[in-house]
Amino acid sequence: MIGLLCCQTVLAQKAPTENDYYKIVRMAIPEGITLEVGGLVSLPNGDVAVSTRRGDVYIIENYLSSKPTYRKFASGLHEILGLAYKDGYLYCAQRGELTKLVDQNGDGKVDKYQTVYSWPISGHYHEYSFGPKIGPDGSFYVTGNVGFGNSDWWAGKSLVPWRGWTMKISADGKMEPFAAGMRSPCGIGMVDGEFFYGDNQGDWQGSGFISHVEKGDFLGHPASLKWADRPESPVKMRKEMVFAQVDPKDNPFVKPEYVKNEAMTTIYELGKKTYPNMGIKSPAVWLPHGIMGVSTSEIITDETKGEFGPFAGQVFVGDQGMSKIDRVFLEKINGKYQGASFEFRSGFRSGVLRMTWGKDQQMLVGGTNRGWGSVGSEDYGLERLVYTGKIPFEMKAIRAMVDGFEIEFTQPANKKLAEDVNKYEVFNYTYKYHPVYGSPMVNRQDNAVRGAKLSEDGLRVRLVIDGMREGYVHAIKPDGVLSAQENIPLLHSSGYYTLNQIPAGEKANIQLVTPKRKPSKDVIDAGDKANTPDNQTKEAGPKKTAAKQVVTDKEAMALLTKNTCLACHKVNERAVGPAYTEIAKRKYSVAQLISLIKEPKPQNWPDFATPMAPMSHVPQKDLEKIATWIHSLGNK
Repeated sequence: MIGLLCCQTVLAQKAPTENDYYKIVRMAIPEGITLEVGGLVSLPNGDVAVSTRRGDVYIIENYLSSKPTYRKFASGLHEILGLAYKDGYLYCAQRGELTKLVDQNGDGKVDKYQTVYSWPISGHYHEYSFGPKIGPDGSFYVTGNVGFGNSDWWAGKSLVPWRGWTMKISADGKMEPFAAGMRSPCGIGMVDGEFFYGDNQGDWQGSGFISHVEKGDFLGHPASLKWADRPESPVKMRKEMVFAQVDPKDNPFVKPEYVKNEAMTTIYELGKKTYPNMGIKSPAVWLPHGIMGVSTSEIITDETKGEFGPFAGQVFVGDQGMSKIDRVFLEKINGKYQGASFEFRSGFRSGVLRMTWGKDQQMLVGGTNRGWGSVGSEDYGLERLVYTGKIPFEMKAIRAMVDGFEIEFTQPANKKLAEDVNKYEVFNYTYKYHPVYGSPMVNRQDNAVRGAKLSEDGLRVRLVIDGMREGYVHAIKPDGVLSAQENIPLLHSSGYYTLNQIPAGEKANIQLVTPKRKPSKDVIDAGDKANTPDNQTKEAGPKKTAAKQVVTDKEAMALLTKNTCLACHKVNERAVGPAYTEIAKRKYSVAQLISLIKEPKPQNWPDFATPMAPMSHVPQKDLEKIATWIHSLGNK
């Protein structure tokens, strides 16, 4: 009887949630302050400086109390999207300049706005400027968004010099163009003294990612190469070299003279095989679209030495659209960065844009959703993310090995389960490098797990797998592994390792077996089918659309997940875009829904700040089923 009661207690135990380990604490904002956070930095005296998209800077004193004091330090600036502190002064990036904020008389307010360096602007609304971040030599790094055209709205354009570039600016105002190929570089940060940036899914960007940036790098978006032949440019890549690799059927905007009938599949292949000495940089770590996020933001390193939990030294990456923070483990193989991305904490009140460390070694998170919608329903917010002291059962790290991977856990794992190869699912895939907005996950290949060996302390398991591929993301899912002590599952059971280089080393001394587990046909079973010429160009037959089909909720969810639709839409809730139930109330026909998915009309939804990108790359059969399912919601 006692054994039965214990068993029932274990079965009834509530599964841990993110909130059990990291709590989101709302910070009070005084009435009358619209705190659309664009910049956030801690000051040496323990105060916090916050800049807003509306051009104000506030100093928050006693921020850990229930009634913090907000003091306006500066105002009248032009959309501040970054803030840094250096040698007693705050610096910010406005639309058109890097500005030093000087309080000459010590009254707690700026009385001198000193231009460090100014750059050209065309006046296009999308020419955001981000930064600065301060390098080890005291120089400032600032990045600039590209603009967009009119007839081809989603195609990024560098309308004036250095849009889509990183600029490195010295303290005395000397600028050197540093790197090109950026589309929407809101996410920037220093990692171990080296500059990193993150970008969003879009044209030429298959998904979000973070990348190590070195002088002369080209990061993928060719609009910025308009200025690459200037004498001060360190970038060797040229626009026509990129366009020469593009398949015409993928390329509605490219001039015919730039095109040959041979498509490069990924930016990794373009850089490594075609132009290895031209500074073409593939991402250090991909952030799978719709899983990790949809709009990459701040990059910060955990410098708390364990005060914020078991991830000291790792990188946290914000996401505005999905109002969440991800975690990244980085390692260097042959001098190049690569590593794994993991989900970390969701549920913030607005779009996560900026993060910093407070004086208590806990994280401060600033949000805004103006200009880009967010899952968090509030227009702006300032919150603290506080570690509870309880260690979650997580994959702390994934490391590449010559014949597989090593997973490090935060707690000892159950030996029997951890050494059962059937408890793991591993597959790899990549993204297309093309001018179309985003990319589905393509070229999927399942990787059989042939061996698993747990270390004596239970914290590391060595996996031997078949079919590792350089330049591919490897999804690693030990979802059948439990912790040794509490018998609980992993808090987040998926990691995504970007394998740029397979390391050298000795193969594992593990007895190999044939797994019984069959490959799943889940979210990323699109494979190459989503990008074949037939699926990209074939139209529906003569009115034989899906009007008479019956599409189950389960089938619809699989298709919506596969095509990353759930990154912006939910069934019953407003997110970045309207809920599917709200769309169904418009009584569109199935044919109209298919047309609107391919060519959205943002004017139909004026209450949503973020216009939907064209989804013409979604296979026709998927479009028909998705549209049929949305249409059916109007009858439920």
